[in-house]
Amino acid sequence: RPKNTGHNIIRNKQHVNMKKQLLTVLLASLAGLSAAREKQKQAQLNLGFEEKAGELPQSWNIFGTLGYRVYLDSGNKQEGRYAAVIEHIENDSVNFKALAFALPHNYEGQQITLSGYIKTENVSEGFAGLWMRIDPQVAFDNMQSRGITGTTGWKKYEITLHMQPQKTKQIIVGGLLSGKGKMWLDNLQVSIDGKDISTLPAFARTVPPAEKDTAFDQGSGIVFPSLNKEQCNNLALLGRIWGFMKYYHPAVGKGNYNWDYELFRMLPGYLAVNSTAQRDQVLAKWIGSYGAAPPCTTCKESTDTAAQKPDLSWINRSNMALTLKKELEHIYRNRYQGSHYYIATFPHVGNPEFKNENPYTSMPYPDAGFRLLALYKYWNMIEYFFPYKHLTEKDWASVLPEYLPGIISAKDELAYELVMLRLIAEVGDSHANLWGGGDKISAYRGDYYAPFRVTFVENKLVVTDIYNPELIPAASIRIGDVITHINGQDIRRIADSLRPYYPASNEAARLRDIAFNLLRSGEKSIQISYRSEGKALDKTISLYPQNDLKMYGWYKVDTTQKCYRLLNEKTGYITLASIRENDIDSIKKELAHTDGIIIDIRNYPSTFVPFSLGAFFVSHNAPFVRFTRANLDNPGEFDYGTALEIPKGRQTYKGKVIVLVNEYSQSQAEYTAMAFRAGANTTIIGSTTAGADGNVSYISLPGNLRTMISGIGVYYPDGTETQRKGIIPDITIRPTIAGIRAGKDEVLEKAIALISQ
Repeated sequence: RPKNTGHNIIRNKQHVNMKKQLLTVLLASLAGLSAAREKQKQAQLNLGFEEKAGELPQSWNIFGTLGYRVYLDSGNKQEGRYAAVIEHIENDSVNFKALAFALPHNYEGQQITLSGYIKTENVSEGFAGLWMRIDPQVAFDNMQSRGITGTTGWKKYEITLHMQPQKTKQIIVGGLLSGKGKMWLDNLQVSIDGKDISTLPAFARTVPPAEKDTAFDQGSGIVFPSLNKEQCNNLALLGRIWGFMKYYHPAVGKGNYNWDYELFRMLPGYLAVNSTAQRDQVLAKWIGSYGAAPPCTTCKESTDTAAQKPDLSWINRSNMALTLKKELEHIYRNRYQGSHYYIATFPHVGNPEFKNENPYTSMPYPDAGFRLLALYKYWNMIEYFFPYKHLTEKDWASVLPEYLPGIISAKDELAYELVMLRLIAEVGDSHANLWGGGDKISAYRGDYYAPFRVTFVENKLVVTDIYNPELIPAASIRIGDVITHINGQDIRRIADSLRPYYPASNEAARLRDIAFNLLRSGEKSIQISYRSEGKALDKTISLYPQNDLKMYGWYKVDTTQKCYRLLNEKTGYITLASIRENDIDSIKKELAHTDGIIIDIRNYPSTFVPFSLGAFFVSHNAPFVRFTRANLDNPGEFDYGTALEIPKGRQTYKGKVIVLVNEYSQSQAEYTAMAFRAGANTTIIGSTTAGADGNVSYISLPGNLRTMISGIGVYYPDGTETQRKGIIPDITIRPTIAGIRAGKDEVLEKAIALISQ
């Protein structure tokens, strides 16, 4: 073998080095090619706004209200040639505008992240931010609680949502501007579990048989005869059985059937029966067609400690044949377990998620079969998954037959919306309203509003704010004036007639909502009678489109001030209406020396602070709430969880804590008040809150109607209910007409006095 000389060693090293260099160049080339391909794929998605279609980014859509301009800017960009701009146009309507891009595919993964760069200029009366939505009703975020305001330079932001690929039909991303100002958006990226979507394959979800059934997409074809009492009773019984089968039968739970359309298949034969025996035969054949429920080895009975149990007593009370009753009892004992096609619960919270519920958006006025379906759907959702069913004013069982004739006979779209709104109001929940699809009701109420605000105070309708003083002749309407009649009708009589159409947990919340619409009309003026400074007066007042007025919702937010300040040397004040997470440390530092802190929750908190701020007010871990959650393996059952605690923070506030509440304190506001009440030095003052706490669950109904309910039960640790009762103050104090006329905030003044004692 030849000797290995020094010359050979050098030559071999050179050869190896040359191979390494070639390999490095090759790898770099491949990496560059891969990066170029990824960049090319991203460019095809146009997430960097590099491709134009006129003055808009290609493949992007815009939506929102008038008063905004959307275009591409080549002078101010974070990267590349262009950035997208959303700009509010001065002296035009103020609401929002959004850019939207639908991703080309569904993808498999756990988490999806949208990141991008935003620059802002003078953003006020709202916010700028990224937004992302996974349809249908899987997840959503628009940065509202942490939106960008003011003037800011280019900064990277991101939002992340949990994915459900099997449920997802579309993913939409974008940016939005709410309120005034201007925002730039550039260099968006979408990743799933840390991987750019340009590198990921499309995910083909398994389409269940229920989704393939399109037989009645164009209408049910159901024609109802004039219903007598017996037929109404039969339809009420069918509604109960239809819901029972939907949530208990294994074949339905697996998604093997479009349960909406199965109703339409059996209804013609059911409507034709002329005896109880014939009815039972039709029911038995229908139920049997889905197969026998196989034995269930994991099905358990409700425990004695359950907060709410399924009520199946109606089966034995009915006049059904014994064999039919036994068949239903068998299905219940062997009910479906596991992941259900029509119902789930939201992760980490446990409120119901009503899945695969088609809103039938192309049917604004559904035919009679679909209207009956809407009643069946809603009634059974409440029957099995509303944690406060026991608190409805009527026995929920009586609501189904009561509403059957009105819903079936609703003569037009308005009549359908009105009867459904009345049905929704029966649950007694301030979260429950017609939040979408009530176009005809909105048109009926009108598009014109008075330039001043009215509120029920001391059981009278009182002017409490002037939106636009320039629109009211000098001294003709004053704050504190009492309106007694509208167009000649007494205010109390009007309010009484409207009560059935204003869902609410209690009277305070109902009057809050009624008042907002009392001075609203389809006409441009209304006539009022009112008392001002002891005089009885009559006046015709002009009404204006909402966008022409400086209106606000439940409460006014002053965005020009910090959310906290000193009222005097020893008294701090915090409003949760505009609080941000980064305010918490400053509050603890700057208000620690005070004798007392007043926390104003007569609003909806802009940031979730029960724990981050609540920890400042407790000296030890303090239980403050218990929840009840639905047991999906036994629909109709709600179980108690363990009490949740406010953990002791590193610093404990030594002074008094006074929390202000009223009927505008709802949901998260009520939950926050409960958390602060856990502090030993906390006093809650004001008036009863709206009585609707806990995470909400959305409900879609035929006709593109959209509503929601309080989805979990919220209780104090000792089991005391908060729903409908609200947060009951330790000291009750309400505004007075005299105080409003004098420009006083009597609740706040009482809080200041309590701290100085």
